[in-house]
Amino acid sequence: MSDPASIASPAALQPAGAEPRKGSRAEAGAAPGVAEQTVRRRRVFYIPGYDPIPPRRYRELYRSESAAQAKISGYEITLSPKATRAGRYGWHVAATIGGASCSADVEVLLWSDIVRGSMGQSIPATYAQLLRTAWAYIGSGALFRLMRLRKGPMIAALYPIVLLILQAVLGAGLGWGVAALALWALPDFPGAGLLGLVLALAVLALVLERFRRWDHRLYAYYLMHDYAYSAQAGGANPPALEARMAEFADAIAHALTEDWDEVLVVGHSSGAHLGVSILADLLRADRVPAGATLGFLSLGQVVPMVSFLPKAQRLRADLRHLAAQDRIAWVDVTAPGDGCAFALCDPVAVTGVAPSDKRWPLVISAAFTQSLSPERWAELRWRFFRLHFQYLCAFDRPADYDYFQITAGPETLAARYAGRPASKSRIERAENRYTDYAL
Repeated sequence: MSDPASIASPAALQPAGAEPRKGSRAEAGAAPGVAEQTVRRRRVFYIPGYDPIPPRRYRELYRSESAAQAKISGYEITLSPKATRAGRYGWHVAATIGGASCSADVEVLLWSDIVRGSMGQSIPATYAQLLRTAWAYIGSGALFRLMRLRKGPMIAALYPIVLLILQAVLGAGLGWGVAALALWALPDFPGAGLLGLVLALAVLALVLERFRRWDHRLYAYYLMHDYAYSAQAGGANPPALEARMAEFADAIAHALTEDWDEVLVVGHSSGAHLGVSILADLLRADRVPAGATLGFLSLGQVVPMVSFLPKAQRLRADLRHLAAQDRIAWVDVTAPGDGCAFALCDPVAVTGVAPSDKRWPLVISAAFTQSLSPERWAELRWRFFRLHFQYLCAFDRPADYDYFQITAGPETLAARYAGRPASKSRIERAENRYTDYAL
């Protein structure tokens, strides 16, 4: 571990809304050369969202986008294989940024097997999921309160419901048409009514199966499984996920005992709320050693989709705990251009569990419309799922958010954003009906 006296601690970050330091990158509105190197060796743990894709996707994304960002921003970065333990996946990064050389070992904390298992549903089972999930959000009142925060993610949540219903209506309509045609052509056929019913059901099944095969373009089944997974227990984590989160906590705790200048946890999308709970568990168990430099970067978070559900007491307690501690720097990055995230919604405050001594997270915007050129923004504007991954990608007009400098650069997360004011347009009003939390 590095000498803690030489590293900017989480306390170096001022409270949300504080004025930036004179001459800081926050005041300049850009990311100038590194003022002081605080990291030479970093360990990064990346927690994906609800994603069944193998982890090599993230390596290739990091490889291609880091190269693009390095070319734009004028630094050097390369990837190479990294030896990992059985069942774990990662890569090594070497970078020279602002004249400072540093390295990072990145590991993906995998739960894609759990995701794939939850997606193995038949078509009828998926429609049953639709009914249960709709009731979970509508019956609890969460849907209407979430809409008061941001309409974008709620449109994304309603999208699979509406599209699956339309698919069923279309299939039923075509089936009825075929059945009616058969009955018209064979008016005297014995058992014509039964034949019509069989034909109608067969056409319905064929139409639904065809749409399911097109889901790699439509994402209706994928999103339905995603929201159903969060809602299946009213916001409580399924046992298999809790067990996996305990394994993740062990891996992070082990890294904190090793000689790294910073251990950084990155949670993207629904991986953000997993990160909140994992880190809260480490703090409660006193597994964050004195002098350890631990940062948490949440990207494109959808925390309210879970924390607003009635049985999410565990997550609400974890949010409250992480908000007041002074051991982990927590920076939350979203962007209004990302329609799948609760952009600039302080996940602790809007959930209604902010303690009186709240100090985290620092909520900032990736400002897609400013950090992407008009030409690039025009290319991506209507690619909603691609934009949800923009936090992990290159910006052709970068400001102070640079994923690759954060994960492989020479400053800790706390040092990089020390004095950085929170976004003035952040949303902090409590909208949640359920504010009880597990003690």
